[in-house]
Amino acid sequence: MLYPVDPPQPTPGEKQAAALVVLNPAQSRRLVAKAAVACPIVQKAYKNGMIIIARGITNAFVTEEFFNISIDNKANQTLGFIGQGMTNITTTPPPSTWHVIENGKVIEGADSNVEILKFKKGDVVIKGGNAIDYTGLTGTYASSLKCGTMGMSWPVVTPRGAEFIVPVSLEKMVPCVMTAAQHTGVYHFKYSTGLPAKIVPLPEAKAITEIEAFAILYGVRAYNVGSGGVGGSEGSVHMTLEGDEDKIEQVMELVKCRGHPPLRPGGLRGAQGLSLQKGRNFTLQALGKHQTDEPDLWAVVYPGLS
Repeated sequence: MLYPVDPPQPTPGEKQAAALVVLNPAQSRRLVAKAAVACPIVQKAYKNGMIIIARGITNAFVTEEFFNISIDNKANQTLGFIGQGMTNITTTPPPSTWHVIENGKVIEGADSNVEILKFKKGDVVIKGGNAIDYTGLTGTYASSLKCGTMGMSWPVVTPRGAEFIVPVSLEKMVPCVMTAAQHTGVYHFKYSTGLPAKIVPLPEAKAITEIEAFAILYGVRAYNVGSGGVGGSEGSVHMTLEGDEDKIEQVMELVKCRGHPPLRPGGLRGAQGLSLQKGRNFTLQALGKHQTDEPDLWAVVYPGLS
């Protein structure tokens, strides 16, 4: 579902304006990350509860917004990613280990597998997504036989009334997340360009896209009117913005800041000479078994599947 936001209304007597803006993927990540941190559900948990920030590139931006720090190699904050034409993984540790917050303070050296067991109603997991459809349903790739982050967190978060917040760009729009889920899976593929994976639907998770972000942060209405491009605008989303002219001008100051270069992950695995491999053999030949920094969470397709 989409994060609930009332459509911003024109201020009586204020001059109205509209703008057409193109956001590259990094700009969109920054925007939805800012909104995720600023939204009331997260702010309440930050002050009087717990927040777990899952690994992910968008969540590197979230971490920066929370702690006013800079993470140079944001792409390494994730474990799995799409790069070099493949579903891939990094082999480097995350540059930031500040991922668990309790009552406004970072828990140093925290193990999220342990800390999540303290969760209560209103606590929050912030998790990026790989897919979103027109209903607001989001999905995330999982290659782990234990379903990765979602396998660890969903059974705890859901029954306790905690929250999933998913900052995700409209770049990730697909026709139907449930259809994607039905046609993916670790054992589904004979061939795959990279690591076989499952799209795991995230029911009840609240998605924050550029539309919700512009409303939360600037009080303007946003409409997705196009996408894509060339020359550095691949993956861009095109937005029409409407609202009070002074608010539109504030947005344009953000858009003018083009200091968001494409993200370049380091420490790739399975990147050499692999364009099309048999799905099961791929896990044996290129990836093998690897473990995240969370000891009970195996982000792996185990050897010996064939």
